[in-house]
Amino acid sequence: MTQVTLEGFPERVRIVDVGPRDGLQAWPEPVPTDVKIAMINGLIAAGVPQLEVTSFVAPRAVPNMADAAEVMAAIDRSRGAELTALVPNARGAARAIGAKVDAMVVFLSASESHNQANVNCARDTSLAAAREIARMGQEAGVAVYGAIATAFGCPFEGNVPVSDILHVAKAYADCGITKISLGDTTGMATPRLVQERCRALAADLPQADIALHFHNTRGVGLACAYAGLQEGITRFEASVAGIGGCPFAPGATGNICTEDLVYLLHESGVETGIDLEALIGVAQRTETALGQKLPGQVMKAGPRLRAYGRDAVRSSRGDAA
Repeated sequence: MTQVTLEGFPERVRIVDVGPRDGLQAWPEPVPTDVKIAMINGLIAAGVPQLEVTSFVAPRAVPNMADAAEVMAAIDRSRGAELTALVPNARGAARAIGAKVDAMVVFLSASESHNQANVNCARDTSLAAAREIARMGQEAGVAVYGAIATAFGCPFEGNVPVSDILHVAKAYADCGITKISLGDTTGMATPRLVQERCRALAADLPQADIALHFHNTRGVGLACAYAGLQEGITRFEASVAGIGGCPFAPGATGNICTEDLVYLLHESGVETGIDLEALIGVAQRTETALGQKLPGQVMKAGPRLRAYGRDAVRSSRGDAA
């Protein structure tokens, strides 16, 4: 039987796995470089088309990203996956360009207070840094994307006005950055807010290619992704096994899980080009390597139609009276 896409959904979406960066940046223990490389290469082999593999930030601020250049040098690039890295400033951008990233991701928060907590500077200062990084990227022939943190709410200020999202997005567009992700830094997004912000950006900045990045803090991450699909969004960021969380935001928990999102998409008739069984294997190996139970669900239960032998489970046998 031919699978039919749900009405109004895009036929295909692009998944960006941010687990190697967002998933591991705040991990409470040092993560060995070889674990990161195995995770990244496994994701690429499973067909993930784009990965945020590391962050070129000060090692003292985010120790688990100190091996950024070493990780980049060891990745299997033969399959053509797009490798991006987060960069906070010109120094980080220079390191990222030297490591031959495919694209750099600049970031700032829609709320002033979270920007101060996250990168220790004013939002306008971060915008100035983004403009400089965009210039460096253009000169080096490296693409630059823009991320907007706290796009659905701030842990310090509460609701973030749509006008603040538009202000940052337009500032990005003014310096040539049109691939923009809306980050749900502490899981404050709801389907209603997703609809509101996607429609506002589509109306005021139609040239922008919007991605959505959700955390599952309050259990509605996939519902928010579903709402994004209904708005025609075709790029989603997620993290293998559901690991992640901003180290500078109170209450932040893991990202929505890549394999859970891929399962939802495939069951809705939306193509991703990803081998779900292979992706589950990466999630399970990552859980073993990190030594902690991770929140992914499909990695535990498997795909809906995975068949089991009758002898795989205990049977309930009643004795006749």
